[in-house]
Amino acid sequence: MSLVELIAQADERGLAASGLACLDRCIPLLGGDDEILRPLWGNLTEDADAAGWGGLLEEARGKLASAPEEGDEAELLARRMLDAAPQDRSAADVRLWADACSVASLQIHRLLDPAEDASPVDSCREGLTEGMSPLVAAELRRQAVVLEVLAGHGAGGLRRALEVSVEGRRVLRAVVSRRARGRK
Repeated sequence: MSLVELIAQADERGLAASGLACLDRCIPLLGGDDEILRPLWGNLTEDADAAGWGGLLEEARGKLASAPEEGDEAELLARRMLDAAPQDRSAADVRLWADACSVASLQIHRLLDPAEDASPVDSCREGLTEGMSPLVAAELRRQAVVLEVLAGHGAGGLRRALEVSVEGRRVLRAVVSRRARGRK
């Protein structure tokens, strides 16, 4: 199933986790630490109050307020993901955000990948993966795994979704670090 189809079929929790996972993997671009979005992940559990999402989101935004408003394209895309996160965790609001985060995260990975990538992001999301660079291909797989795990296990899949996100964040942090060293 393509990423577009997985997003179309996802429920509210799956959509919120999908958008959050994309943002979480890109947090190194905003100077955030590994725990900054952890309260939002906690808000996706079975017994969490969905109404608390907006307050937790504002806390995360406040902690990242010192991140530069201007930067390179990858940093700006990550900032837009955070800024676009909906205050309400309703399916309609998070569906638009999850879809936009998917595109932005793939674009970020394309921008940061030193390998040539000729495949359009929309084509990748629809399952046409020929010519995709390794970093973009790995991000596409991570996005699909998050949605598949949550579709198959509901809130029980959150731990695996978070593990996938942490793995992706480590990869992106290494890419960002290597890129910063290259600029010096």
